[in-house]
Amino acid sequence: MILPLFKLGTLALRTLCKPIGNRIKKEAGFHPKFRQTIINIAQANHRLTTNLQRRIYSRATNVEIRPLNEEKAVQVAADLLGELFLFTVAGGLIVFEVQRNSRSEARKEELRKQILEVLRERDEELAGEIEQLKQRMAALELHSIFRFRHSKGSDDKTNKEAQPS
Repeated sequence: MILPLFKLGTLALRTLCKPIGNRIKKEAGFHPKFRQTIINIAQANHRLTTNLQRRIYSRATNVEIRPLNEEKAVQVAADLLGELFLFTVAGGLIVFEVQRNSRSEARKEELRKQILEVLRERDEELAGEIEQLKQRMAALELHSIFRFRHSKGSDDKTNKEAQPS
């Protein structure tokens, strides 16, 4: 159940990020400082990925890397920023969900502690009642033993008087 919803959410985020990427491309055409900033980001990303690929495939890394042309750099930077936006939103959602689950678990744990405390109090009350019942039972046993001895003693006297010797 969670996996299809997660996939649907990811698809929705990607769909929302495409217009943002297009907006970044459009803004890059109007603002020269912004354009130069994203071109620099794209060129740095291009150098980094090219060097990483060369190291992975054991090729020379001291070779000069040709820079991307401006339009390609704007396109790459817009895609990079769109993906960055996507991962930022997805990461924010994950953090939100983890915190929500943590608060939920904390509430459940507090409820468990309260229930446990109520059960402990009830256990103590029952232990007290059991102790009182034991004391009452002991008192009743003493009373019945006393009555039994007393009545047996009086029965012996009446039996002696009733028996002619």
